[in-house]
Amino acid sequence: MPAFQCRALFSAVFLLAATAGSQSGPINQPAVWAAKPDIPAFEKMEDARLAAAQRSLDQLVAIQGPRTVENTLAPYDEAIRQLNAAVNLSVLMQEVNPDKDFRDHATAMNTRASGAGTALSLNPDVYKALASLDVSQSDPATRYYVQRTLLEFRLAGVDKDDATRKRLKELNDKLTEDQAIFDRNISDDVRTIDVASASDLDGLPRDYIDSHKPGADGKIHITTNYPDLLPALTYAKSAGLRRNLWVAWTARAYPKNREVLLGMMRSRYEIARLLGYSSWADYNAADKMMVNGANVARFIGQLDAAARPAEQREIAMLLAEKRKTDPKATDVGDYEGFYLSELVRRSQYDFDSQAVRPYFPYNQVKKGVLDTAATLFHLSFRQEPDAPAWAPGVETWDVIEDGQTVGRFYLDMHPRPGKYTHGNMVPVLDGIRGKQLPEAALVCNLPEATAADPGLMEYGDVVTFFHEFGHLMHHILGGRQQWAGISGITMEGDFVEAPSQMLEEWMHSPQVLASFAHHYKTGQPVPADLVARMDRASAFGRAGSVALQNALSAISYDMYKASPQDTDPDAIPIKDFRRYTLAVPLDSDAHFYANFTHLAGYSSAYYTYMWDKVIAEDFFRQFNQENLLAGDTPMRYRRQVLEPGGSVSANDLVKNFLGRAQSMDAFQKWMGEEFATVPRGAKSGDR
Repeated sequence: MPAFQCRALFSAVFLLAATAGSQSGPINQPAVWAAKPDIPAFEKMEDARLAAAQRSLDQLVAIQGPRTVENTLAPYDEAIRQLNAAVNLSVLMQEVNPDKDFRDHATAMNTRASGAGTALSLNPDVYKALASLDVSQSDPATRYYVQRTLLEFRLAGVDKDDATRKRLKELNDKLTEDQAIFDRNISDDVRTIDVASASDLDGLPRDYIDSHKPGADGKIHITTNYPDLLPALTYAKSAGLRRNLWVAWTARAYPKNREVLLGMMRSRYEIARLLGYSSWADYNAADKMMVNGANVARFIGQLDAAARPAEQREIAMLLAEKRKTDPKATDVGDYEGFYLSELVRRSQYDFDSQAVRPYFPYNQVKKGVLDTAATLFHLSFRQEPDAPAWAPGVETWDVIEDGQTVGRFYLDMHPRPGKYTHGNMVPVLDGIRGKQLPEAALVCNLPEATAADPGLMEYGDVVTFFHEFGHLMHHILGGRQQWAGISGITMEGDFVEAPSQMLEEWMHSPQVLASFAHHYKTGQPVPADLVARMDRASAFGRAGSVALQNALSAISYDMYKASPQDTDPDAIPIKDFRRYTLAVPLDSDAHFYANFTHLAGYSSAYYTYMWDKVIAEDFFRQFNQENLLAGDTPMRYRRQVLEPGGSVSANDLVKNFLGRAQSMDAFQKWMGEEFATVPRGAKSGDR
């Protein structure tokens, strides 16, 4: 696959959007960013993008005489720019537009635009033209771009016979359609459980209870949207409420997505076999840092060995906590983990998560994230008031450096019907030096501040905000390349989570927190001793979190490591949850795959999150641990890791910053911090 097709394949995770832009400054598209959806204008704009891409390709193929970077690579990259814009805009509208009819049209347009990308990836004339280029005298970024592009073409099957290429085109088109349906089924299936009495909300924060009054039917309605779900799972004393909500959450999009997933598995398996690979998991790793499926399986095993001892200690502490109210308990259910972990943090680490919520009202957190990023990366951010957007409440911000606009981003941060239900960073436009500024959007589902409600956030919500902003900075700062095909986060798919996971660590800094975490009523900054207790308490559960992520990585890998005929999607989640975690899954977890969005996007590569966590912790240890914003490391990190975008291999990015390949040492130290201090009530010998 060329770079475009590789990006399109993984768009469901965080690669979604596009509008138009210029080097002098980003330009909105009022026809799309409109309160009243204009579907004909949207389709006209998309058609124009696809037509422009085709003209560039026709120009490339028609060249007579010697091939040069100017007459061959430049028109190819212009086609990539236009195709990326068309695909990304259609997927963005599919995910966030408030109008269902518009979303339906966007899904259909995404199939068309992605089909054009697939056709390009199988075009032998374009491949031969690029392969004939002599780039030996070109700059390193251009040489790498051509090398990487030719690899992706071969992985797409461009060198196969006509019949095989035709079949690959059919399979990729079907796969694009199934990915869109899979994601839409999840977004459209927000489930609700009914609570008969306010007493069932005991333990939840007062602002949560106040915002969940009984409806006309006399019942309280709790949805599976994150602002409803996560506090209920963490604080509700009612085990029935937590269990019922978990069952509803894990059942979303089932049974609809069972056949959709099987369709994706069949398409991907046939693609891999046509291209000479034994499985999709093996094929999917071929252009990544991991290289092959065997290395994925090996890494999952290494993580299991690393996490298991600490996870055993954690589960023992959770079980002991559960036995305080259920003396006969013999295990911990996976749906109980949030709640019991909170109780352990209170009893063993003297920390109540609700104690920090008053310091995290949404608007202050937003300002804190922006101010921290501005200081860290030597930038500033300027909001454009009243700028048109695709939905009310979406904000438009410019990124400023030395008085010049260098990019733009949009904040779409709160849930609404039909919207993408998780959190992600959405590249909107590829940045091209001298031609086009990068744009991106954050699409999240965080509490909303209103006149009556400050929108108090959970600690995990704040971490999510920092995480997604890490993706945003990577895309913006990496968007100054000569070529669209190596701009921003267009790189190996198993590196892109490292910068975002590293930025999460800034949430543990008392200095950073004190700059924005102020009590929403008194204005007092969060006390240093509360931050210290929060950091100690938040370390509890790391091994369990790693184990859970490892189980998800195994589910992702196991779904795609063999023939679909030999794979039962309903059996894999339970098997892997039991194999890699010590918490006991419910029967309903068998259908979790139906709403595991990454099975459409990352497919077999969910291991990326933990692979990149290892890299992120290695990166983080290079910063001044006493003052994360001090010294020359922040700018060195920006220059050597973020700004190159996809112009060099991810392995080289890591080596350039660390001076060596990544190591597990920092990750092991991070996990070991959990028991670095003795929990309250424990004996020193228990360590």
